[in-house]
Amino acid sequence: MPASAITLQAFRGAMAAVASPVAVVTAMDGPRPHGTTVSAFASLSLTPPMVLVSLDNRSQLLAIIRHTGRLGLNILGTHQAGLAATFARSGRDKFDDVIWLPSANLPRLPGSAAWIAAEVDEYVTAGDHTVLLARVTTAESGREGFKSLTYHQRSFGTHTPLTA
Repeated sequence: MPASAITLQAFRGAMAAVASPVAVVTAMDGPRPHGTTVSAFASLSLTPPMVLVSLDNRSQLLAIIRHTGRLGLNILGTHQAGLAATFARSGRDKFDDVIWLPSANLPRLPGSAAWIAAEVDEYVTAGDHTVLLARVTTAESGREGFKSLTYHQRSFGTHTPLTA
């Protein structure tokens, strides 16, 4: 096995040990909604409120966001693991059987643990991905009691708090 393949395999294995939050990033291409599942997003700044999102350089969604300058971030709850799987696949028909509604002129998935709408300030190319630094224009929590969906050891789940 080439050294680069071993490094890639080791890196993937190491990153599988990290529990990551799961969200569906969305944007509008004219009247058509687009979205993809991501686990590489985070809060970036409180003043001003900002998030960062990482998208594959080959992503259709990235091209749409570069054109519109806006994105929606649907932070998923554990009850939405099926949506995470739906939006993780490729193709333009991800929204075909999915209920969504427009919010801040972006596709919003009802029942998410949280919703953020943002405008991209900067695009940073990093390897095979682009990191979007985005200013939050809307932020809303979902219904109380929703547990956030996570991705850990290559499967969807949730965090379980430790008890003393």
